Order: sequence, then C-alpha cells, then structure tokens
Amino acid sequence: METIEPKKSKPSVRRRADAIKSFRCKNLIAVVEDPHDIKNIGTVIRNVNALGVEKIYIVDPRKSLPDDWQAMRERKSLSGTSVSAVKWTFVRRFDNTEACFDHLEKKGFVSIVTSPHVKGKTNVYLHEGDYTKPTKLAVWFGSETRGISPLAVERSAMCVAIPMFGMIESLNLGTSSGIVLYEVAKQRREYQSKYRRRKQKGERAEPLPTVMPREGETTLVGKASD
Repeated sequence: METIEPKKSKPSVRRRADAIKSFRCKNLIAVVEDPHDIKNIGTVIRNVNALGVEKIYIVDPRKSLPDDWQAMRERKSLSGTSVSAVKWTFVRRFDNTEACFDHLEKKGFVSIVTSPHVKGKTNVYLHEGDYTKPTKLAVWFGSETRGISPLAVERSAMCVAIPMFGMIESLNLGTSSGIVLYEVAKQRREYQSKYRRRKQKGERAEPLPTVMPREGETTLVGKASD
C-alpha cells in the first residue's frame, strides 16, 4: 500500500526543510540514462529526495522533459508520480550521455554504473563497494529496456550489481534505484557524520547523527550541522 504524504503548513514545511538539510548527502548525484516511462522518472526522483541524494540528472535524448527545472516542477505528470518530490529535488536534463559525462567530469565527479558483470571493468556487488572514497560521486542507472549504455560503462570507474536469488534476475528502475541509492547514501552519510571534507578537513570531534529523530524525539549525539 502506497503512503500518501499529508499536506503540511508553511511553517512545518520550513521546519522540515531546515531539519533535513544537514542529512543530505553532499556531492552525490543520481543519473538516469534515457528513461522511457514518465512514471519511472517520478519514482526515481521520489527515491532521490527520500534518501537524501543531492541531485538527479536525466539523460533525455527524446527531449520529453523541459530544460528548465521550474517547468519540470510544474508538470503534473512528474509532480504526481514523484508525490511532489520534484518540487524539492534539483533535476537537470541532458541531451545525451556524452554531454552529461563531460559536465560531471568537468566538475570533478567520479561515475559508477549499475550493471551486471562487464569484462575488463572493476565489478562489485552492491554490499561490497566502498562509496565514500570519491568526494564527488555520480551513480548511473540505465533505461528500462536496454539497461546502461556501453558509453556509460566505458566512462565509469566501476560497475555495481545487486545480488539476486530468484528465477527472475532483474528489477524495475524504481526498485533498483531505491536499493542502490539507499546503500550508497547510507555509507556516505555515515562518512560525513565522522569526517569533514571541506574547510576543516579531518575527523570531527563529535560525530553527527545519521538518522532523523522522530516527532518529539531528540538526538543523543551532536547536532546535524557541519
């Protein structure tokens, strides 16, 4: 059964926005390459927002999405499928895979792709990977029909696979992005809880909390601020 987010008043929205700010994974971007179904795009945006990933890039060669983020926020198909997460999540589209990689590499991002074993590449199962080493990390997901492209594999540093144990060895885009981003974000949130990467680099004197307190609860360790 799908959870429906209750409407919040403006003050409660602001409180929530302030509270979650420091739990977001800085310099972590999810990239969806050539998605075909608008519902899947909305689901990934929802996953990105819920799991504290900073941004989402969409490689959209068919130009099914507007270039302007504000226009995306106002599109009902995206707002509905993402349960309004598109209003709170920065989304940027690119015409093709090459342009997206060029932009990411110029900004110093390391890319990894979700893909089965590829000969000649570093291949890991999801739970075996260390996703804290790159300061800036982009996690790529392929289309629903053909998966990740050979170009994306070639320009990535590593291929990450979700272990599967059933007769069906595939997951849809929404499910796979949720599983992968949960593990990646969890690792990076734990890392940024203990270490600073900017300004005063090194270990924090007091770790930051890694889980949002529930309503009425207070955290036992530190404050969620940098």
